[in-house]
Amino acid sequence: MILDVARTAATTLRRDRGALLLSFVLPVAFFTIFAVIFGGRGDTTPRIPVIVVDQDRSAASEGLVEGLRGESLEVRTRPGRGRPPPGADYTAEAAEAAVRAGEVPVAIVIPRGFGDRLARPGAAGTGAALQLLRDPGDPVGPQVVAGLLQKVAMTSLPDFMIERGSALLEEQVGGFTPEQRGRLEEGIRALRERRSQGSAGRGEGGAMLLSVATRDVVGTGKRHPMISFYAAAIGVMFLLFTASATGGSLLDEVESGTLDRVLGSRVTLGALLGGKLLFCTALAFLQLSVMFLWAWAVFGLDLLPHLGGFAVMGLSTSFAVGAFGMLIASVCRTRAQLGALSTLVILVMSSIGGSMFPRFLMPELMQKAGLLTLNAWAIDGFTKVFWRDAPVVALWPQVLVLLGAGAALLAVARRLAGRWERS
Repeated sequence: MILDVARTAATTLRRDRGALLLSFVLPVAFFTIFAVIFGGRGDTTPRIPVIVVDQDRSAASEGLVEGLRGESLEVRTRPGRGRPPPGADYTAEAAEAAVRAGEVPVAIVIPRGFGDRLARPGAAGTGAALQLLRDPGDPVGPQVVAGLLQKVAMTSLPDFMIERGSALLEEQVGGFTPEQRGRLEEGIRALRERRSQGSAGRGEGGAMLLSVATRDVVGTGKRHPMISFYAAAIGVMFLLFTASATGGSLLDEVESGTLDRVLGSRVTLGALLGGKLLFCTALAFLQLSVMFLWAWAVFGLDLLPHLGGFAVMGLSTSFAVGAFGMLIASVCRTRAQLGALSTLVILVMSSIGGSMFPRFLMPELMQKAGLLTLNAWAIDGFTKVFWRDAPVVALWPQVLVLLGAGAALLAVARRLAGRWERS
């Protein structure tokens, strides 16, 4: 009897393709996505982009820049990726603007006189300090770069560090003998020769750390840096579920025979899809409004000064997810298929699009894949509005993609839904 019950349940699962899909395909898909994000096959460690402005142009500053290139960083000294292409170098102002715009999470400014003052104890004050311009919305990048700066100073500039330390020591002990001074200078010369040959002191020399002055260039005065991100990330994911459920009413009407009677009247299929899209868009925008109003009332989200940007991004996002709902309903033939397929697609889109895990912490390949989702563009747009205080006109890339994607999804949905007119 027990075996008969188990056999019946297995047969039912085999016939329900949607449930079968969720049981086996969804876990494997999620395992693959998160395995890649957290270091699956190959070298998937994300390289943190950082702008370096070298105002000093000394051997010490050049050695520091080359040392940073050898770490898990994507060092940019001129606009463009990788090593400098022909063109003008970044200025401190341009680097700050790039951090504020979200192009990089952190920038380093090496001040003039850095190399000359590095070896002198009297330069330990603010005059020789490196400037670290950071975006506090990224909790990882600036911290990693600050730590790597200290590491690179000790591994790539051992001669300068030893010279600086010896000057401090000489000041405390009252001077070195000529023999001691000669040995010290000989050692420093040897280290500089090794550094010039590209083999300097990995793990050797120098215990003096660089002086670094950190300054936030975006998000100042905001109490909760990640509130706007999570409001958008979670909001968009649930809007997709709502849109798929709303689109599923089409399948209910097909199964009940209501759709045939509706199409037999003066209502066309295009008008029916348009009306359901309008309702879904309005419902989605209302849900987003409630989400952000709650974030404003409870968590202090700076909503009121950004109502224009919120309205533009909210309507664009709502239209795109509404069109997604129409498409997913038009693809499926039953409610069971809709539930399985929509769950699979929405969870995959949300995982790689940034709704479950911030995209800036993902490997570069996953970040690019995320741009194929509605989630990524919506989150980027809301981040521009609430974190970077961008004007409405700066939202045109996100708005254009969301509206274009919505129009394309709706056109495909209309074509697929044509089978209901022909049946």
